[in-house]
Amino acid sequence: MALVPSPPRDKYPPLPDDKFPWKEPPPVAITPCDPWPPPYYLEDGLRKVTPYHYTYNTYCKQRWRGREILDIFASEFRDRPAEYYEQAIIDGRVVVNGKPVPSTKTIINNGDVISHTLHRHEPPCTAQPIGIVHEDNDMIVINKPAGMPVHPAGRYNFNSIIEIMRADRGYGWNPLPCNRLDRLTSGIMFIGKHKQAAEDMSAQIRGRTVKKEYITRVVGEFPEGEILCEKPILQISPKLGLNRVRANGKEAKTVFKRLAYYPPKDDGNSSQEQESEKDPDGQPWKKLRGYSIVRCFPVTGRTHQLRVHLQFLGHPISNDPIYANQRVFGPSLGRGQSEDEDDEDIMSRLSRMGKEEVADAVAYHDEMVDAYNKRKAERMTGEKCKVCDTDLYSDPGVHELGIYLHARRYRCEEGKWDYQTGLPDWALPPPGYEGPTEGTEESDPLAVDLKKLGLEDEEPKEKVEP
Repeated sequence: MALVPSPPRDKYPPLPDDKFPWKEPPPVAITPCDPWPPPYYLEDGLRKVTPYHYTYNTYCKQRWRGREILDIFASEFRDRPAEYYEQAIIDGRVVVNGKPVPSTKTIINNGDVISHTLHRHEPPCTAQPIGIVHEDNDMIVINKPAGMPVHPAGRYNFNSIIEIMRADRGYGWNPLPCNRLDRLTSGIMFIGKHKQAAEDMSAQIRGRTVKKEYITRVVGEFPEGEILCEKPILQISPKLGLNRVRANGKEAKTVFKRLAYYPPKDDGNSSQEQESEKDPDGQPWKKLRGYSIVRCFPVTGRTHQLRVHLQFLGHPISNDPIYANQRVFGPSLGRGQSEDEDDEDIMSRLSRMGKEEVADAVAYHDEMVDAYNKRKAERMTGEKCKVCDTDLYSDPGVHELGIYLHARRYRCEEGKWDYQTGLPDWALPPPGYEGPTEGTEESDPLAVDLKKLGLEDEEPKEKVEP
């Protein structure tokens, strides 16, 4: 597998002590103002973006008609306080149809174009390069690093797969993603070089003619054999990104097969002593159960399907900030829970965690849709930007940028193509243990007969019924 090399240090040099240059914002215009090339720099294992001025433009939405402009900003764009927007309107950084508005009480009407120029601070992402698994005239198959969103969204713009690849290949290059991985997930992605190639691959994936294999690391000793989970999944809270097993949910089917189990290391300490030891993710109880490396074969593609099914089976992904959190789900971690009586309590604890719990906040903040809660979930440095006077936030640790979930293999059912990556570092045997260090295709083509993935003929050895 070829890798895109990291940009040389002289391409993205560290910034001087003053990382926030005093620059006047460009004139507000209907066309967004984007710096080019993107102002990347690498520092402490992170890819960072120098703060820059950016103009957002949007047409008046139906629900905004007849409302005051300050009320719209204060209620719809809660990543900054109302006082910020009031001053931005007064200073002329918020304009309507290219012209300053006379008052914060100006009424917005149908057809109006609202422009807002701000000093944009992007969160850092991993500095790990994007791996190239395969490339031809139609398609690029990449190994997406964890901690890197696919598309510009929310506070992410240049720190996204699309923009990083564009920066490497030229401003006019138009990458077309054919499948989607969450920001926290790593692995195989398809990037079309032209519209027809992207449409063809997307159709294959939607038509379930593409078989997928994920690798994950879960809490405890996952059972041996092939485990089929057919529990339906329902979205409980769009705002919090919470999904759970529910009888009235959408059909969801996953086959699991354990690749390895690594028990807790017996170093002579008592259980009480082990539990008191500091754990990297702040949850020492996980050390007492060991962990398993599990292969996952999704038959359907529901949101958080693998994460929810693994939690239901009692083996959530080890560093999953939502579904492996005892503060939210209690000691059972939600095993076998399919009743809705505790949903309100769980949502309350989950929301509170996003605002208050420092250990999980950085990994968790993108799971929440509400932008205000996202900002409150991060850790403030106590400093303010010299240009825009907004609060600054500390950098996440590299280990906080992803979860132990990797899209390892995508294969065409007809055998026309088959793309795969090696095992991620977190799936390799820990020091002092023996275990698999690469895929098992030579001895076991997919470990699970692909006919079983279509739920035809022979059933897996153990089955969880809906």
